[in-house]
Amino acid sequence: MALREIVLMGDPILRQEAEEVDAFDDDLRELVEDMWQTMYHADGIGLAAPQVGVSRRVTVIDLRREEEPEARVALVNPRVVWVSEESEKAPEGCLSIPGMEEVVTRPWSIRVEGFDPHGNEVHLEADELFARALQHEIDHLDGILFPDRISALKRRMLMKKWKKQQAEAE
Repeated sequence: MALREIVLMGDPILRQEAEEVDAFDDDLRELVEDMWQTMYHADGIGLAAPQVGVSRRVTVIDLRREEEPEARVALVNPRVVWVSEESEKAPEGCLSIPGMEEVVTRPWSIRVEGFDPHGNEVHLEADELFARALQHEIDHLDGILFPDRISALKRRMLMKKWKKQQAEAE
C-alpha cells in the first residue's frame, strides 16, 4: 500500500476513456488500497484510477455518515444504468483541479452497476451527494471533468483562474 501522486488537469490520461478491468487479482486490490490511502491523504471523498495515472475503470468513494453507512464503496467497471428526471445544482470540486469549484447540475438520483474488487456484482441506488459523487467519478472514467458539465462562460472563467493559479505555483 502506498500513496500515489494525483495527476492534475492537463495530464492527457484525464481525457482518455479508461480501460475495462478484466482481472480481479491482487494487483487490482492493491490499486484500490492505494487509491483509498491517496484519497484520504488528500481529504477527498472520491477518486478514480485515472487521477492516479492508471487507465483502468476503478473508483473509490467514501461519504460515510452515521445515517449512510453504505456510502463507502470501491467500484470496478461501474456504469450508470438509470437516472432520475429530477436534478439538482450543487458545487463540485476535484482533487485533479485543486482550489477550483463550480456549481454543476446532475441527476438527483441514479442506479449504478459494477463489481467490487473481488469480482462480485454490485448494484447501487444513490441520491443527493452519493449520486453526485458516483457520477463525478464515473465521468473521470470516461475522460470527462466537471468543467465539461458547466456553461462555456463559466468554464472559460474557471480555466482562466486555473491557469493563473498554476502560473503562480511555478
